[in-house]
Order: sequence, then structure tokens, then C-alpha cells
Amino acid sequence: MYAGVESGGTKIVCAVAHDPEDLIARTSFPTGSDPRAAVIQMAEFFREQDDQHGQIEAIGFGSFGPCDPNPSSPRFGHVTCTPKPGWEYFDVVSALRQALDDNGLSRDLPIPFDTDVNAAALAEHRYGAGRAVDSFAYFTVGTGIGGGAIEKGRLLHGLIHPEMGHIRIPRPASEVEVFDGVCPYHGDCWEGVAAGPAIAARWGQPGEDLPAEHIAWDLQAAYLAAGLHAVVCMLSPGRIAVGGGVGLAPGLLERVRPLLLHSLANYVDSPALLEHIDKYLVPAATGADAGVIGAMLLAEQSVTKK
Repeated sequence: MYAGVESGGTKIVCAVAHDPEDLIARTSFPTGSDPRAAVIQMAEFFREQDDQHGQIEAIGFGSFGPCDPNPSSPRFGHVTCTPKPGWEYFDVVSALRQALDDNGLSRDLPIPFDTDVNAAALAEHRYGAGRAVDSFAYFTVGTGIGGGAIEKGRLLHGLIHPEMGHIRIPRPASEVEVFDGVCPYHGDCWEGVAAGPAIAARWGQPGEDLPAEHIAWDLQAAYLAAGLHAVVCMLSPGRIAVGGGVGLAPGLLERVRPLLLHSLANYVDSPALLEHIDKYLVPAATGADAGVIGAMLLAEQSVTKK
């Protein structure tokens, strides 16, 4: 049996399954500002599921970032320079191992660790919008903007992990004059102007309260198209899926597609893009549990690689 954790900025989801797509049990609770209390809740849930449903073989962990997913790094398993109160430079994996041990589970369980959006990208590639393509990019646009990329079944990593939501994008001069963006690190990066909190800050109300004809949605489509232009040119993914509360707003992708094509100006000469944009840029399909399902896929991979 596999276990998974999706640790988001506001909520933590834990689940177990024999097949990652078919959850046996699931729980969620606020992320909060006390990471030690959070990992104790995780361990208690997994102890209960191990007793009821069989032995857990591995626990995959998808964390909000920035974090360190490099197993050879001395900071592996740490959340790093996050603005999330209480979590900065917290060693999540070691704390979870200790909590598991305190609850009678083996400290030696594999705990593969990656970003929450990379975990969700794995789930989308296996079960959702990324099926049948070798190269794939997944984005969530909600509380923040995160992106994960897969090439030939493998997640893209480098120094740490991609931080695609923090790229710079062009902005109208009229917007630069009136809105500085909300990213605490970069101000008006992609996330700083196009994630949910940015929409609320710019227009005085959250996106879900804005009518479909509001000018905010034209600007949002332009921002998403600008960021995806960079992604197409840098990574050349075979398909792009977009999820998240903002990314899946009704009619938004329909506005983004022609803007993306116009921006690329026929330079990326692929029929998959030019003739089938509706099948190239698509909504995510695995739903709200994509992150925890992907975390269990990390667990599955850690066992099958042995």
C-alpha cells in the first residue's frame, strides 16, 4: 500500500491506496504555522491506515515550495525560503520520520520528496490530460502559480526544482503604473500579477466574484498567454494542462488560446500547436486530488526502483 501527502500553502491532504488512482482513505487539515504538529497528524493518520488496510511501503510527499527535492543535498526534504509562517527551512522528511517512529511505523520507509505541483504533474501525466504524450507541462493557477514539466516520464529538476510561476512577463504600461504585484520576492512576476491573490488585490475582489465580462479576465488571459509563450519556447512541451481555481475559471482558456497563438506568431511551426490548439492547451483532468495522487505515484516509483 502506498501513502501520499500533498502539503499546500493552506491545506494538507493525506491519503493511502493500493492503486494511486483509487484512494482507500483520505484526510485533510489546515497547514497552519506549526509544522511539527502537522507531521504528527500525518503520522497518526498513516498509523491508523497501516493498522486497518495493510502495510505502507512508502510515503510520497509533495510540498509547497521552495523546497529541496535533491536526495544528494544536505537540505533534502526541507522547505526552504518560503514566506509561509513557521515553515521556513523546516526539515519535513526528518520530522515525519521521527513522528512515524513515535507512532510505531518504521523510520526506514522510503519518503520521496518533491514539490506539490510536480506531484500533480505526475498524476496528470499518468491519469489525466498528459496521457499519451512524452513531454508535458502542467500548471496550477490559484493561490499561486506553479509549474511542473515531464520529459519521457521523468520530472524536470535542476538546481532545485522549476519555479515557473516566478518568471517575468511583459505587462501593459498602464498596469505597471497602477499595480506593483503581490509576490513578496519579485513583486510583479507571473504569480505576482496573475495568481488569485493578485486578482483580488488589483480589482478589490476575488476572481470568483468578478463577472465574466469584467476587464480583469482579458488581462488575466493576456498574462497567462505571456507566461505560456515563454514555456512553449523554452521547454517545447507536447501538451500543456492548466488547473487550479483561477486556471479553470469558465471561459479563461478559450481566451488564452488565440492570444498564445498570436504571441508565438507561427514561429513554433507544429501542427499540434497551430492546427489543434484546443487539444494542445487543455484543462487539467485529475481534479482536486491530483497532488496527493501524484505523491503516491512518487511512493510507487520509489518502491519499483529498488
